[in-house]
Amino acid sequence: MQKRKLGNSGLEVSALGLGCMGLSFGYGPATEKQQAITLIRAAFDRGVTFFDTAECYGPFTNEELVGEALSPFREQVVIATKFGFEDGDSQKGLNSRPERIRAVADASLKRLNTNVIDLFYQHRVDPNVPIEDVAGTVKELIAEGKVKHFGLSEAGVQSIRSAHAVLPVTALQSEYSLWWREPEQEILPTLNELGIGFVPFSPLGKGFLTGAITENTAFDSTDFRNIVPRFTPQARKANQILVDVLGQIAARKQVTSAQIALAWLLAQNPWIVPIPGTTKLHRLEENMSAAAVELSVEDLRGLNEAVSKIIVEGARYPAHLQQRISR
Repeated sequence: MQKRKLGNSGLEVSALGLGCMGLSFGYGPATEKQQAITLIRAAFDRGVTFFDTAECYGPFTNEELVGEALSPFREQVVIATKFGFEDGDSQKGLNSRPERIRAVADASLKRLNTNVIDLFYQHRVDPNVPIEDVAGTVKELIAEGKVKHFGLSEAGVQSIRSAHAVLPVTALQSEYSLWWREPEQEILPTLNELGIGFVPFSPLGKGFLTGAITENTAFDSTDFRNIVPRFTPQARKANQILVDVLGQIAARKQVTSAQIALAWLLAQNPWIVPIPGTTKLHRLEENMSAAAVELSVEDLRGLNEAVSKIIVEGARYPAHLQQRISR
């Protein structure tokens, strides 16, 4: 697989990474451990060198899984993990106090079975802790050799600028896809200006852009999508038009809708590295093959024109979670 560099940092990773959250958290029951390890190693075999996890995925179990799966080739991969929640529990609220960041770094190193975290993200901006203090703490961890690179997730422009002034931000991880294009307004221009890489999560719209989800799809009772306004049956029915457009273009190119959605993201900027997640080997192969799909200028123009006429229905987060983002 082709490689990309995240902004000006020099951190080189595969053009597509693997988001590992769904193996343990968020989308129903956790994948059986050995099956999950097999999938992560299959991604490495297919050229993936960028793996994303967090202490709150599980919590904690996802980091342990990723650490074990990648241990045979640890030196050949980049592992990203995150801090920012009280006790590592995303239900308990935010905590990015310096002492908490340090505690998470030490605990994550043990769970990941490694001596350094390649990319350490603040999972969400904590309004109670100055971002300068957060960046300063990670700067100290880098000086101590525990962390290599600093990242932010779902941060707004002012937070990005303030953090970057203290410690260069290697990457911003936020949602971005054909059905969530808000980062194009302010975030992407800022990242381009500052030389920061962009790591889109949910590049397939939490599965919706694959075409495998319809208004009649029933999610597991523990699936996060049950509380997402964009995934109500009514919203899914209304949003099907976007999937239909993708399907038409995919049919002409003789690829899949998911591959078109990922190829579109890769075509936006050379410093964008999407991290689709999956629990299925055939979906992994489908997603990773998207790196070889080339969209012409005409393809991109036609896709953008078609999608620009579509208004996606439903908020991407329930109200109680929306307040945590883009500060």
